Amino acid sequence: MDVIATHVNADFDCLGSMIAARRLYPDAVLVFPGGQERGLRDFLLQSTLYAYGVKRVRDIDLDQVTRLILVDVRSSARIGQFAEIVGRPGLEIHIYDHHPADEKTISGQLEHIETVGATTTILAHLFIERGIIPTPDEATMMMLGLYEDTGHLLFSGTTPRDYLAAAFLLEHGANLNTVADFLVREMTPEQVELLNELLKSCHKKVINGVEVAIAYASSDYYVGDISSLAHKLKDIENLNVLIIAVRMEDRIFLVGRSRLPEVHVGELLQEFGGGGHAFAASATVRDIPLVQLLDQLEESLQGAVRSRCEARHLMSVPVKTLPVSATIGEARELMTRFSFNAVPVLDGQSLVGIITRQIVEKAAHHKLQRMVISEVMSTDFDAVGPETPLADLQRGIIEHNQRCIPVLKDGQLVGIVTRTDLLRYLIGDRQEADENLPLEAGRGGLRVKRKNLVRLINAQLPQSIRALLRQLGEIADRQGVKLYLVGGFVRDLLLRQKNLDIDVVVEGDGIVFAEAFAAATECRIRTHEKFSTAVIILPDGFKIDVASARLEYYASPAALPQVEHASIRHDLYRRDFTINTLCISLNQSSYGQLLDFFGGQRDLKDKSVRVLHNLSLIEDPTRLFRAVRFEQRLGFRIGRQTERLMRSAVRMKLVKKVGGTRILNELRQILDESQVISALRRLEQFDLLKFIDPHLHFDQKSAQLIVAAEKASSWFDLLYTGEDYHRWLLNLFCLLSRLSHKGLLRVCRWLDLQPKYRELLLTQLPNGKRALEAAHGCARSGRIPQNSEIYHWFSGFSLEMVLFLMAWTEDDQVRKWISQYVTKLRKVRAIIDGKGLIELGLQPGPHFHQVFLMLLDAHLNGQICSLAEEKALVRNRYPVAEIKP
Repeated sequence: MDVIATHVNADFDCLGSMIAARRLYPDAVLVFPGGQERGLRDFLLQSTLYAYGVKRVRDIDLDQVTRLILVDVRSSARIGQFAEIVGRPGLEIHIYDHHPADEKTISGQLEHIETVGATTTILAHLFIERGIIPTPDEATMMMLGLYEDTGHLLFSGTTPRDYLAAAFLLEHGANLNTVADFLVREMTPEQVELLNELLKSCHKKVINGVEVAIAYASSDYYVGDISSLAHKLKDIENLNVLIIAVRMEDRIFLVGRSRLPEVHVGELLQEFGGGGHAFAASATVRDIPLVQLLDQLEESLQGAVRSRCEARHLMSVPVKTLPVSATIGEARELMTRFSFNAVPVLDGQSLVGIITRQIVEKAAHHKLQRMVISEVMSTDFDAVGPETPLADLQRGIIEHNQRCIPVLKDGQLVGIVTRTDLLRYLIGDRQEADENLPLEAGRGGLRVKRKNLVRLINAQLPQSIRALLRQLGEIADRQGVKLYLVGGFVRDLLLRQKNLDIDVVVEGDGIVFAEAFAAATECRIRTHEKFSTAVIILPDGFKIDVASARLEYYASPAALPQVEHASIRHDLYRRDFTINTLCISLNQSSYGQLLDFFGGQRDLKDKSVRVLHNLSLIEDPTRLFRAVRFEQRLGFRIGRQTERLMRSAVRMKLVKKVGGTRILNELRQILDESQVISALRRLEQFDLLKFIDPHLHFDQKSAQLIVAAEKASSWFDLLYTGEDYHRWLLNLFCLLSRLSHKGLLRVCRWLDLQPKYRELLLTQLPNGKRALEAAHGCARSGRIPQNSEIYHWFSGFSLEMVLFLMAWTEDDQVRKWISQYVTKLRKVRAIIDGKGLIELGLQPGPHFHQVFLMLLDAHLNGQICSLAEEKALVRNRYPVAEIKP
């Protein structure tokens, strides 16, 4: 007897596939091995499916089944009682399925397995190939399955073959009205978008030997019925355990589903304030970033997942041992030969200790090769029995810092569990994992979460930069290290914004890498040993910042970080915001592949600035200013949770614990931004300006002054003089211009301004205002000043101060005089020098200054214009001078 069956809790794809398979196997019996989903049950009640002779599993004799046709399933765990006959000799099995394999995957004599959106698609294409024409009823039922599993052809897993199958079914009479009527759980566009995001983020982790899928998504508005999305995702990915976390507004919704007794999702989500059954649970969490919650979730899973694994499943046998009488030299030779890090020590047949490579190498360093290992071996160690669970093994290896755990049976050493054995089990023994990139779980097993940006790199970057990136990757390959492009360069590349400031991170020693690059190219480097960083300086002056992947920790709030070497993930976790945690691999085998550990792409899409964890702003309060800078520069918005954390950090007054120099650096960058006005407004809204000075505020009058300064600087730029000036300094004058002298002095001291900048604020700023008062008085009187008078009003001021004075004054006539000074007067100089005056008979002395001023005024006022006229004027003004022939 031929039987066509599907999985328990059948859906419309099961039905459509069964109906289609009946055309391929006309004599087969259709059997549901278990229940059906609500929508399918409603359809069965109203349809004429009785004509197909559908039976229940209890209505057939399993012993009479000679050929089992499985559709939309290939796991023995999901076919109910049919699992009892799968291994029976003589049973022929045919499989039609689109799900990924699992550990209980069934093999068939005939298999049609394709990565498409629905199993119905596979069968529709078989119809096309074999010239089989479905009836309108068959086409409608097949279309129901196709539409349900592909989300009306909108899920990201939908393929071109799904569209072709839909066209074929529509052409042969599929009734879309019926499809619309019975797909009762039609998803809203918001749900479709959210499910797509969940599918993209879904990754699998092997925890205590159990595969757990975690998916996350983010939405700035509420989307209802996310439990149905969890159900859909679980079915699409054929998952046994699934936890989804969806951030909506200021809350994160958690939904858990489990088919395994090892994972009680109700107990797991109780830790997050929720609860439920062993197989279904939910929770709602407030006031925590999504990235931080995901980290906590993974930590909680370590304790919540009950392991099926025991020491006997993991231990390595046979065990290499050393006798208690062995020497350090002999132990070293054994460890080197077999690459062991620890070896058990036996006295006869009894285990008496463990010797580690670290101890052996230190003893060898002290020339103790002939010492017996019993003198230095560890005798305080954990040993376990063959039935010891995984959790106890982890405690021994991780908490007690043992490199290996001996396994004893009746006092005899029968095996050993090493760190490598444990790690292999915990991360899963998967094939085709890319060795060149960090692993993340995903659909179908462990894989790299990757997005290749080679096309974008080629489209956005100039040839010289592309060649340089390739060269960096080649040197990294020669050095045997992993190299990543990081920071704002990656962020702005994805935003299609120009940024050629290259920062790379080496998983290894950044200085050694920079030295290797310098040796292979014509460039020089500068190094910073404390942080293991370097700057590569190319012959044309172009610079590349090189850093070692590092982990930073803070001894106290606002302190400078302590640094340790770490992985690229740890390096990125120490960064300020998720949008700055993206990196691109530069090694040749994985060149251009984007790694996103913390949802940076999502926040780029959402245009959100978010911190990675709740202590980020406490550890480094300068990030308060940086958040505002990125928000305004990129046109983003600071996330709600991040904004709440910012206001909390302001209330704690942590900025005052940071050195003023670091705050000045952040302020300079803000004042250099094109969106400086909106950025300063945000600093005012967050009460951050009060840390610069308690009386400092940014109001409408301040904004108008900066607008006037922008007009003045734009006017100067159009002169094309080629002169440089500091835009940030001009804006700093505008920001601080209304503070008292005492206020300016406080600012200078706290920001630890350089003497040249102090002089500008404490001397030039008040003197400049006095100069403007003189000019205003002249303008009010209606008197037209001589050029020399205009010159002496404004000479001696920096270019930034002159432009500030042009912005400060509201008198158009005074602006014209400043314009005249800048364009015509400020570079006028006397032609003759001191030697020339001596040649005219003048004796050197302080009066030379008066002579030069006289000549300068004469030039400015158009009275003279040549060297001869200068000499004549000097002779005329100083007739008693002795004139040399």
